[in-house]
Order: sequence, then C-alpha cells, then structure tokens
Amino acid sequence: MTYDETPDDVLRACAASSDLAPPQRRQIAAVAAAYRRNDPAFAAWAAGYGVIVHDPLTQVRIHALVESLRAEGTLADAESGYRILAAADRLASAAIWLVVHMTYAARVRLDGSDLAGADFKPSPEGHTGGSLNMVPAYVAYLALDALTGHTRAWMMGQGHCVAAIDAVNLIVGNMSAEHAERYRWDEAGLTRFVGDFYSYRIRPDGHPQSPLGSHVNAFTAGSLQEGGYLGFAELHYAHAPLPGERLVAFLSDGAFEEQRGSDWAPRWWRPQDCGLIAPIMILNGRRIEQRSQIAQQGGGHWLRAHLRLNGFEPVGLDGRDPASIAWGIHEIELRQLTRIASYASAGFDTCAPIRYGMAEAPKGFGFPGAGSNRAHNLPLPGNPAKDEASRGLFNAACTHLRVPEAELRQATVALNNHRSQGRPLERDHALATRRVPIPELPPPVWRALGESVSPMAALDECFVSVVRANPHLRVRVGNPDELRSNRLDRTLDALKHRVQSPEAGIAEAQDGAVITALNEEAVACAALANKGGINLIVTYEAFAVKMLGAIRQELIFARQLRRAGRPPGWLSVPLAMTSHTWENAKNEQSHQDPTLSEVLLGEMQDTVRVVFPPDANAAQAALQAAYAGHGGIVSLVVPKRELPVLLDGDQSRSLLSEGALLLKRVPDAEIDLVATGAYQLDEIVKAWRRLRSYDVRANLIYLGEPGRFRTPRDEQELEHVHDDETVRHWFAPGRPRVFLTHMRPEPFLGALRRLDDGPALTAALGYRNRGGTLDTPGLMFANRCTWAHVLAAAAGLTGRKASTWLSQAEYAATRGLATPDVLWSQDG
Repeated sequence: MTYDETPDDVLRACAASSDLAPPQRRQIAAVAAAYRRNDPAFAAWAAGYGVIVHDPLTQVRIHALVESLRAEGTLADAESGYRILAAADRLASAAIWLVVHMTYAARVRLDGSDLAGADFKPSPEGHTGGSLNMVPAYVAYLALDALTGHTRAWMMGQGHCVAAIDAVNLIVGNMSAEHAERYRWDEAGLTRFVGDFYSYRIRPDGHPQSPLGSHVNAFTAGSLQEGGYLGFAELHYAHAPLPGERLVAFLSDGAFEEQRGSDWAPRWWRPQDCGLIAPIMILNGRRIEQRSQIAQQGGGHWLRAHLRLNGFEPVGLDGRDPASIAWGIHEIELRQLTRIASYASAGFDTCAPIRYGMAEAPKGFGFPGAGSNRAHNLPLPGNPAKDEASRGLFNAACTHLRVPEAELRQATVALNNHRSQGRPLERDHALATRRVPIPELPPPVWRALGESVSPMAALDECFVSVVRANPHLRVRVGNPDELRSNRLDRTLDALKHRVQSPEAGIAEAQDGAVITALNEEAVACAALANKGGINLIVTYEAFAVKMLGAIRQELIFARQLRRAGRPPGWLSVPLAMTSHTWENAKNEQSHQDPTLSEVLLGEMQDTVRVVFPPDANAAQAALQAAYAGHGGIVSLVVPKRELPVLLDGDQSRSLLSEGALLLKRVPDAEIDLVATGAYQLDEIVKAWRRLRSYDVRANLIYLGEPGRFRTPRDEQELEHVHDDETVRHWFAPGRPRVFLTHMRPEPFLGALRRLDDGPALTAALGYRNRGGTLDTPGLMFANRCTWAHVLAAAAGLTGRKASTWLSQAEYAATRGLATPDVLWSQDG
C-alpha cells in the first residue's frame, strides 16, 4: 500500500484484514487525517462524542461508504450521511446513560444534576454489561437503515440485553403501543420507565404490570424471539428472511458455545431463496463469571481461523463504535448482493463464504467496571443507594454520557427519516409483521378401510401435495437423519437434501429444501425460522426431546404476542415424531422415550396440539389441520410401519375436530376402554372384543388429542379445550374407565384430571420405563400394556376377578408368573 493509492484501494486492504501491521495502520491514519482536513462535515463526525471514538480504520471505511451511497444516489450529499452518523453517536451515548439508570436509578433527572442516595433502587438488577455492548450495535442498525433507506429486520440472541433495545427505542420513538402509551421523554416518563424495569409488580390477573421484561418480550418493538435460552438465534438467522428482505442478527460469543450449529449458516444460505443476513457477534470475551471459551482459546485471532474453516469470512469491527458496526453490516450485505446478482445472471452459485462481523468491545463498555466479571450484571463495586463511592462513580459516568435534550432531539430527527424515505418504522419490519395466508390444501387421498398403509407414507404424500399446490411458499423440512427410513421418500425426492456439493445419484441439491444435520436443535430451528413459508419437522420420537428448548421458546413468544393483540402470522409447524417408542422396541431403551409428548401436553393447548393419529387417514387430516392454523406447533406421533386403515375421511376429520372418536358406543355401558396411540388402540380393541364375548357392555373410545379434555388454565386456553358439558358427553362421570396410553400414565392422568374420577374408577396403563432390545409385543408386555393387562385393570374397577375373562395361563402372564407367549397367540 502506498500513499498515492486511492481511498478505494485503501478500503479494500482494510476490509480484507483487520489485523493490520503498524505500517499499514500509519498509512490508514494518514488517509483519515487527509479526509478530516479536506471535509468539515466528515471532521465533525470523526471527532466522536463522549465515550464514542472513531479510530482511523473506521474513519476510512465510513468515508468510502458515504461516498458510495452518494454516488449511487442513495444519499443526496455526503453531509447528510455524516449528520446521521453524528446523530448515532449521540443516541448511543444517551442510551448508555439510560441503560445504567434502568439498572440502578429509581428516578431520572434530565438536567444532569447528581442523584442522591434516595434516588437509587434499593435492590438494583439488570444484565447491564451485555446491554451496554448492545447499545452501539442496535444504534448502528438504526443508523444504517437511515443511511440506506432500507428498514431491516433484527434478531438478538442475547435476549437478556433487552434494556439496550428498549432504551434506544424510547429515545427515537420506535415503540410498541404499550410502551408508547406508558413512556415518554420527560422526567416523569423516564422515571416510570426506569422504575418499571425489574419492578416485579403484578396485576390482579397474574400478569406483570410492567411491559418491560428481563428479556425481550412481545412488547419490545420489532421483537422476534425472547432469546432467554442462548444459541437459537444463531440457528435461526440463515433461514429467516425471504428474498428481498434484510436481517441483522446480533449474536453472542457466549452463545457460540451453546449451539454448534451456529457455525453452519454458510451450509444453508443460498442466493436463490434467501434474503440478506448480516451476522454480528458481540465479542466481549466474557460470560457471567469468567472469560468466554473464545477468549480462553485465543480471542479474536482464534475465532477468525475458526470462522474461515466453517465457510465464513470474518470482518473485524469496533464494537464500541456504531459507525464501525454500521459499515460492517453494509459490507456483509454487499457480498450477498453480489452472489444474488451472479445467480440471477448465470443461474448458479459459487457458495462463497458469508461475511461475519466480529464487534470487539470490553464487556460493559462506557461505564465503570467495563471488562470485569462484575460488568455482567451490576458493574459498580457497590449499591449507590448505600455506597457513596459507587454513587460517585455513577454520577461521574452519567455526567460524561448525558446528551443535552435539544441536541438529542435533533439527533432523533436525523435518524427518523422514515417518512421522507417511504419506509416503515423498525418496529414494523418485515419479519415482525409476517402474515401468511392459509395455503391451498388439496383434498387428501383417503385410503380404503382395512388397507394396510404406513401412516408416515400417507403423511409424506399429503405433504408433497400441499407443497406442490403452494409454490409461492418457501419450504423447509427439518430432518436430523433417515428421511427415507421414516417413509418420507416423496418428500426427499421432490425437495432434496440441501448441500453445497451434491453427490451424483443421491437426492441432493444446492437449493434443496430438506435441512439435514445430526443436530436436532439446528434442523428444528431451520423450520421454525422459516416463518414466511411452509414447514415440517421430522424426527425419531426419542431424540425429539433435544428440540424442546427451541420449541418451547416459540410457544412462549407466540402466546405473548397473542396476549399483546398481535397474533403471530406464520403457519403452524407440524412436528412429526415417528420411529416412536413402541416401534423402536428393537433399539434399546435410549430409543424408547415419550418424554416430549408428555412435556408438550403440559404446555398451553392454544399454542401446541399433541395429536396421535392411529392410521394413514388420520395422519393426513392432522397434517392439514396444522397448516390451517397460525402461530403454533402441532406435535404428531405417527407410526411408520404399515397398519390397517381404521378411520374414513369423515372420521379422521372428526377426530381432529373433537380430539376423540367414539368407535363403539354401547347403551348403558358399564366401562369405557380408552386408547391413545395406534398400537394402544390395537390392544384395546382386543380387550373390548374379549369383554363383548362375555356380554360386558363397554364403550370403545379413541382419544387422539388428549389436551382438548384438560382443565383450562386461563382464558386463552379456555377457547381451545372442551367445556364441561362436552366432556360429560364423551366421558360420563362416575363410569369406570381404563386408559391405555402411548405416554407414561402419570403425566397423562395429571393433564386429564377432568377424566380421572379417582383410583376406584380410573386406571391408566402406559410406558413405565421398561425397555430393552425387544419387539413391539415384548415392549407392550414389559410395560403391562397388553390387552390382557387392560382386562385385569378393568376387572379391578368393576369388582370382578380378572380370571373371569382370562384363562389361567393368560392371567398368570399378566401377573408375571408365566410366559407371555399365550397373550400373543390370542386375539383378545
């Protein structure tokens, strides 16, 4: 590099590497100095503001960015660009000031006078260090939107940093209705704002009084997810924006340790069906109590090498400076725009690396305690309400951070240029306002009664028909492995595994829609993130438990949005759990686990449906019911083996509508036999037939969606469960009943207390944690779930002896005193 090179040449050298040798740094400093001498507007911005300092590298980068935006007509002149960037400096300083008030202060003084001891919270709280690091990043996002005229979407993995988002949004007026109604920029409004943060006050209905949360919530303007369980934003962002959309993903170096799939975005991003993504890692080097693993392994130098190995091109940024991060977002987008243009003209993609911003800053930048362990939560050495030294540190720092009100209002005007640019506020970005109409659902091909069909194969055919009927909807299938083994052959042949280098003769393609990796969280998030399209998650039931954290975050946030009056507009996502507990008898007990169904049955019925289709027709009806709804998960426990078709189309739809199906109604029945699960239905039918042969009157009921019969826990859930009259219609009070369930009986009955009339009248059989290398009948026997065990339970409830209905050998087998072979040789 020589002094006579153009600024563009210098910029290219800077962008290629942030690890510049001293001679290069001196040359960059010289170029920056020349810009300052020759351009007063540039010099005014380059001077920085308070704690915000622009180093020479950032100055050179920003000069080139502003010139390029001016040359392409995005900016009317360079001066307007520097005015926006100078406004960002002031906004960042004011937001840092407000964030530390949220943690410590009980009141706000806009005149800048010191706070006294009584002005502080007696028990301060807040994830302060991470929030302070998020301020420059989020301000950078707003500034780049204002510079370029694009309202980007944003996603933040570290949801505990919400104070930064809420503080900045309040200052610029980018608030949700709930925040705008409650807060404003004056002493009273700001005092209420800081007082609401961690106030713990509760309303009579049991909900928090404050719309502010410890993490991102539905009242956080533009929010997409809570981010309380670290690592899922990293798995979402590559799959979230549709073509034409732009997303900035703020990521955590701590969360980098949580989900290894966060390394895989380059495996999934494609120019033909993805919007722009700008991953920005906030690299502060610390977790709660110690350095992050990245810092321990070598910091930014180690991370750069790691990123390159995984298909990224790292871009070093100054995490203390909004301008540096804004430049980084723009630079990251440029590479993807080039790839999109190349694909449009040539029809192929070279799978070039994705640029990845590394925004380095000490944790808690801008306030005392920065870079220390205590910066995570409460950065001051003591409580300023009681400790004079800490109070002095707080007041001194806030004096330096405070922005005069008139100057701050000018800054917000510069950043709030949405009307002149004809773009929405950031709270209304494309991903936050997603609304997908119910897709076209072709009529299923109903199978004939008695035909032997794999329910998963029928679901496969139904899914492909829905996909083909809706070509405008982007498809994502989350698949840990073995799609063909799980009988989704048509899906795989039509959509193909998404890979960078397809293997000849294998169902693979660069633009494949099947996201396959032996990482359950990563593939589930691929589907959950695709909120503008149509999705399916398929997995072994036992391994689906590893998806729980990601699924539960979606359920919680979707429910919050409904309560806030902004119901989610994404199509509900079916989760097909197959190769399930009773089919995986051959594969040891690690493969025999109904836990996820039990856990999801404990979640709210208005956000998740747990459905057990007993045959091929019911599986198709359940899949279509999922796509007929919004903002939920429909968990389907579906057999993959061929089973006889038991229900016709009308019965299948009725089962999905009512949650249960009365297969045999007997006048004046003295007992109900109730099955949940396909293999359980087969056993209970055998038991019913044996009772009928003894003239015992019994109803035969299939309970396909148990959650519909639970006791509603609040007004929202009330609308999605049956009322008392309907429950009594299905299950008469006081009549004995035996449940044979796919799940463990205890959580099953715990959820269905309305159907449990006590141990004298109710018995439940199910998985009791017995397993091994067995076949399905053996697993049923090991867990006391055969037809004979059903009869033994029925005898106990009706005051009869089980030996009345069972032979001596059968009865002995139920008691574990004889070989079970006799049970398998009988048909009930």
